[in-house]
Amino acid sequence: MRKQPRHRPRRRFPNAKRVIVECELEECIHCGQPLVSGKTWHVRKTVQTMDGPLFVAGKSKKCANPDCRHCGKHYHASGVLRISLPYSTYGLDVLAFIGWQHEHEHKQFVEIQQKLNSRGVMVNERNVGKLYRQFLALLGGLNERTEKRLKEAAAEHGGLIWGIDALQPEGHGTLLYVLYEVLSGTPVDAIQANYPTADELVEWLQPYRELPFKVLATLSDGEDRIIAALRTSWPTAPHQRCQEHVLNNLAEPVLKVDTQLRQRMQDELGGLPAVPAQCESSVTLVSDGQPVLASPFCPSLPVNETRS
Repeated sequence: MRKQPRHRPRRRFPNAKRVIVECELEECIHCGQPLVSGKTWHVRKTVQTMDGPLFVAGKSKKCANPDCRHCGKHYHASGVLRISLPYSTYGLDVLAFIGWQHEHEHKQFVEIQQKLNSRGVMVNERNVGKLYRQFLALLGGLNERTEKRLKEAAAEHGGLIWGIDALQPEGHGTLLYVLYEVLSGTPVDAIQANYPTADELVEWLQPYRELPFKVLATLSDGEDRIIAALRTSWPTAPHQRCQEHVLNNLAEPVLKVDTQLRQRMQDELGGLPAVPAQCESSVTLVSDGQPVLASPFCPSLPVNETRS
């Protein structure tokens, strides 16, 4: 029997699809001035999902108004939470798949591991159990640590921004609805439901309506039930549809054409010779007994000669 390494194996996914998620906010919630995009990513990681690995990067925005007391404050891309939990390298769909298989299909962790491995998700039995506990904690709702983070965010910004997203993993019998707080980037609660009504979602949100924090806005995808539930729960808070979902809907037909264009260019131009690499130093040649300086891009062609 081959002995397993004690350390965690280093996993690389060079062909992982790149997903860049930008902050959904357009204006500073304190001064109302437009936010500017940050130059760096506040989070970047490779996430294993049921559809394959993703390289996920979150791009923040910041307030550039010098008269704002929150000038320079960075607002992070909370949309990353719709893909995976903080510090986790497995997608929410993987967690939902584990929860469904264990609770409804009555599969053991080793059986779930084998199913995930066959789908290309690299995970061992121990991590399957760990991910299942994370799934249960998410379904457990508000806890002391989460409430503390919400309190700190409300004190800093004067209120909270609630967001809801729904996903249905492949092979899963129900939808997973995730509630998160945008400004602090905190996943708060989740439920599994088979296409719940708006009233059922309102009932789920009832404990968060009772929190003593002002709600500045709400955020969701375009699902009517979610929008209706958010507007019923916080009728005075403005609602915004997630830009990522809107852009994905607009870009989907374009990406199909763009993929065909990239493949066509690769087929037609792939046989061309590579561009010569730039030399680190110039080369001196001799022409008619006089030294000349060769071109750094093509050492065989002197720079003081013109090719006709």
